[in-house]
Amino acid sequence: MSKENARTGWFFRNGEPPDDNAYFENMSRAVFQAGLSWQMIADKWPAFKEAFKNFNIEEVSNFDEEDIEKLLSDKSIIRNRAKIEAVIVNAMGFMKIKEEFESFRNFIDNLDKSENYKYVKKELGKRFSRMGPKSAMIYLYSIGENIKHEE
Repeated sequence: MSKENARTGWFFRNGEPPDDNAYFENMSRAVFQAGLSWQMIADKWPAFKEAFKNFNIEEVSNFDEEDIEKLLSDKSIIRNRAKIEAVIVNAMGFMKIKEEFESFRNFIDNLDKSENYKYVKKELGKRFSRMGPKSAMIYLYSIGENIKHEE
């Protein structure tokens, strides 16, 4: 499936993320976004990119307690231990998906998207930390999926 890669802010609406690291970055943003101001996250996102090694999946999957402590002392990002740990766990999840499906795009394309992505949201919740239904919905929208807003 070849789509033009067009990005509006951090949303891919007329295309799809170019690689797994971009899918991972958007998932990480959805995790940090939950419960917080969109503008605050936007303002701090360059610092997040630096702190999380430009969301390189392999590098982040190897973060340890020392890295977590360093992130918790970094005033330029949101210092929420649960969200920081979720990003690291999710990097590990992306590594597993790469082994199983070769890419995150292949993983998403192999899931049943009926009923407004009901199964996809559940699968994301099982495989990734802090991917509840609302975060999963925002994430899927952000990566260009045709998910509909739920009331």
